[in-house]
Order: sequence, then C-alpha cells, then structure tokens
Amino acid sequence: MATIKPFGALRFGSKAGKLEELTCPPYDIISEDERKQLLARSPRNIVRLELPREGEDPYAQAGSVLKQWLQDGVLTQDEPPGFYLYKETFSTGDGPRSIMGLTCMVKLEEFEKGVVLPHENTLSKAKADRFNLMCATGCNLSAIYSIYSDAENRIYPHLEKQVKGDPIMEFSSDDGILHQVWKITDPAETAKIAALFEDKKLYIADGHHRYETALNYRNHLRDAEGNAEREADYVMMTLTHMEHPGLLVFPTHRVVHGLENFDAERLLAACGDHFALQKLAAAALPEALAQASEKGESALGMILPSDSYLLSLRSGAIMDELLPDSSQAMRGLDVSVLHTLVLERLLGIDKENMAQQRNLFYTRDAAGAIAAVADGSANCAFLLNATKVDEIAAVAAAGEKMPQKSTYFYPKLITGHLMAKLCE
Repeated sequence: MATIKPFGALRFGSKAGKLEELTCPPYDIISEDERKQLLARSPRNIVRLELPREGEDPYAQAGSVLKQWLQDGVLTQDEPPGFYLYKETFSTGDGPRSIMGLTCMVKLEEFEKGVVLPHENTLSKAKADRFNLMCATGCNLSAIYSIYSDAENRIYPHLEKQVKGDPIMEFSSDDGILHQVWKITDPAETAKIAALFEDKKLYIADGHHRYETALNYRNHLRDAEGNAEREADYVMMTLTHMEHPGLLVFPTHRVVHGLENFDAERLLAACGDHFALQKLAAAALPEALAQASEKGESALGMILPSDSYLLSLRSGAIMDELLPDSSQAMRGLDVSVLHTLVLERLLGIDKENMAQQRNLFYTRDAAGAIAAVADGSANCAFLLNATKVDEIAAVAAAGEKMPQKSTYFYPKLITGHLMAKLCE
C-alpha cells in the first residue's frame, strides 16, 4: 500500500556550524522567546526557515535565505540517494531508552485511500501558514512522523542490521536527547526495504497539518503544471513501528478558563450523574489515573478550586448516545468522554470554542494545570491518561479523527538535520 523511495537529503554543510546550534524543536512547540534564542545561537539555525517572522513577507524572506544558503554551500544535497536511519536516545527518569525510524520519501495519498491515515483534526490557519512556507521554499524542512504495524517483526530487525559503522551525524539537543543518523545507499538494499512497506498502512503520529499541506501543494503544482510525476508527489517522513518499546505517548491535559457564571458545585453534581466520584488530593490523581488505565477503565482527573476528584465513567451507554455514528474505538477514548460529555454537554464549550482555545488551553504539565486552578487563573482543569498507540491506530483505521491535542508522541523529531528539496 505505502510507496516509499530513497532521496538525497538537504543537509547543513561543514561550514554551517555545529548541528546542535543549527537544529530546532518542531515549529509548533516553539515560543517566540525560544525562537529568538535559537536565532541568537546561530544566524543559520533552521528556525529562520521553519518559523520565519522577519520582514514584510516572512515567507518570501525564508525562500531568499534558503536560496542564499544553497548558493553559499551552507546547505548541500546528499549524493547518492538513500534511506536514513534516525535514532534518538533519551531518558524519561526510568533509565535510558532509544527509538529508531526510517526517514524516506512517501508517496502522497488522499486519506480516503486508506494508505496514510490521520488521527487528529487540523486547523485552517496552521495549514495556510505551512502552505505559504512550502510555496516559498519548495522544501520539506521537517519530517512528518508516522507509525506502522510490524507485529510480524519483519521490518525493524532488518533495519537494525543496517546500522553499520559510525553515523553520518551525531549530536545532542538541549533536552539531552542524542541524535544519530546512518545512511543506506545500496540500491538492492533500498529496494528490499521499500518492498517491505508495500503492504503497510501509515498512521500519522505528528504532522497532520504538514501532510495536508503537502497534498495541497502537490495539487497546486498539478493545476499549474500538469499531472506529470514530480518530487512534490512525495513527502518526507520518518517511519517507526508502533510495537517499538521506545515509542512513548504522553497525555495532554485540559485547563478551562474564562467561563462566565462557572459553578464548581453544579459541575460536580452533573458529573455525579455519569461518573463515580472519588475525592483525592490533586497530586495523587496521576497515579490514580494510571491504575485506572491498567484496569482498562475510563477515568478523568478533575481539579476544582476547592477539591479534586477521580471521575470513573459508570457506563459507556452515555457515549453510545452522544456519539451514535462513531466507532466503538472513538467512543471509548478518555479524550472523547472529556470533550463530548464533560466539556460540550456539561460545560457548554462547543467544538469551535475548543478549536479556537477561547476557554480552553492544553498543557503537558499536570502540576501547572493544578496550579492554574489554585491561583484562580483557571476555572477548573482535567487530567488525562495518555492515549494508547493501539487506540490511535483503531480510530485512524475507522476513518475517524480525535480531538486536537489527543496525543503527544515523545521524543519529537528534531528539525533541520535532514530536509527534502521538492522543486526549484
């Protein structure tokens, strides 16, 4: 099903500087202060292209800078084409872990074809930003992160055997993650690897906006230049099998703020109609949620100004009623229970409000969510368990999309170590 091919990546040349000074985190998690710090670290940091803000037309400015870097040899194109094995080694407090993926070009397919599948909704504003940048640069400046099932364990052991000799790049980022890359150039080997993916479906883990942008960019070029195959028919992806022990998904919590006439007691009473309520100290909620997850129970942590509670859903019947046209996989998600039952039905925060984040913001920091309620800057907060990888795949396979910020894959892919030139 999936068509992948090797490519010659754009890479920073030796004259550009050290990779730890030139790369950056994904664009959508960089604050403005962090962006300025990255620019100060090096005038050649990739954030100058990936997240342009300078000039009257920042996108055109990014295109001009890219052209200059290519002319000056700051960026060079690898030859011959190949596949890249990208490994991240990191620690989460329980010892070192690592995860490795295959960076390659993947043929773009519409979602309805069932080859590349999304799991989250996207926003038009973000897609317009990425489209303008792609038109100006003609590049994939960062890889989309996708996962695939390899229950037979055929692909990953084969890729591991290709890790030979010294990596072609090795550096550490500010978060302590070690990044290493090896390249596979033997045509017989790249053909064998490509064949291993022919029956695979790819599930987007991170990069929904960029994938939809790549489809729009491809169609834009077809409208202007015809349907002849071109590099823009493909998009750069890093592929990791979902059974990999290093694959982690962290929860993203919800903080509710600015609601007029918010009544904590009324919300608690309404929750009592659908949930078993267990009063707990806020700091104890993450462990209680983890225990509920191990038992296969649907549970949420709710932080109110005076108290906090573990909410355990009594029956899935209410979700059958609220989401009658959704799959069982979608109805069973904790994030679906929170968004559909609690936020929409009990608090009156509709989907548009959530998308625009008028009364809702998202955070990975449970302590910060708790503190926001305690200091009065938020009405209430909800802590979540991480969505499981098999749940993500089941929702995507059903052709459905979760609410935004339902997943946070860790570690993120670094930006700027490998790029793909799509057109001049």
